[in-house]
Amino acid sequence: MEVVVHESSAEMGQAAGEQAAGIIREKLAKDGSAAIILATGASQFDTLANLIAAPDIDWSKVTMFHLDEYLGLSIDHPASFRGYLRDRFVKKVPELAAVHFLDGEAADPQAECERLGKLISDRTIAVALVGIGENGHLAFNDPPADFETTDPYLVVDLDEDCRKQQVGEGWFATLDDVPSQAISMSVHRIMASETIICSVPDERKAEAVRGSLEGPVTPEVPASILQKHADCRLFLDRASASSLSAQGGIQV
Repeated sequence: MEVVVHESSAEMGQAAGEQAAGIIREKLAKDGSAAIILATGASQFDTLANLIAAPDIDWSKVTMFHLDEYLGLSIDHPASFRGYLRDRFVKKVPELAAVHFLDGEAADPQAECERLGKLISDRTIAVALVGIGENGHLAFNDPPADFETTDPYLVVDLDEDCRKQQVGEGWFATLDDVPSQAISMSVHRIMASETIICSVPDERKAEAVRGSLEGPVTPEVPASILQKHADCRLFLDRASASSLSAQGGIQV
């Protein structure tokens, strides 16, 4: 795993977005098309903004897959991840080859998992943009995460720490407003991506970062699985890196 610490979240997002753009360009030059996975939330603001601003990407040959979504939430709710990606990404780039959103309002959530699973199952993902939650979650795979399933998407229960984070970030007014379930891309499917770019700002993520990097690989810290990926690039700011012990291999 490559770990780079930047002075600020803005610098972190710039570096992460530029690296993602470079990977997409290389994939397009090599194969003529590219598939990507995009995350949402506060950790992705700067990364996505810099990816959007990157030059020389033929977005008409790029397919976007959606990482996770709350169950029962309208696309027009301020916390909807579909709405987030629609407004902060899809509307700001030229028309994509395809956009595969998760429908959190689907009448049958398991069928929605299967629908998206069929679309992504045989696709090579050039780059997945992800974050790490305050509880160490990866996407909405809260601890203890399922490291064994090979299903691409899962209906998951959200733990209280995860739900409190959503309130703390201002997406919901109260804990009771936060849905208790979501659809999430599985750990297995995320790890199948050729490259993973993980952006993690803020001091409130510092303990989760330490557990993910310096602790054992365990479902109790879902993002610790990133230690096993062949090309995972972790972008931190000073605050999110503040609990790390001195380690070789961390660039500053």
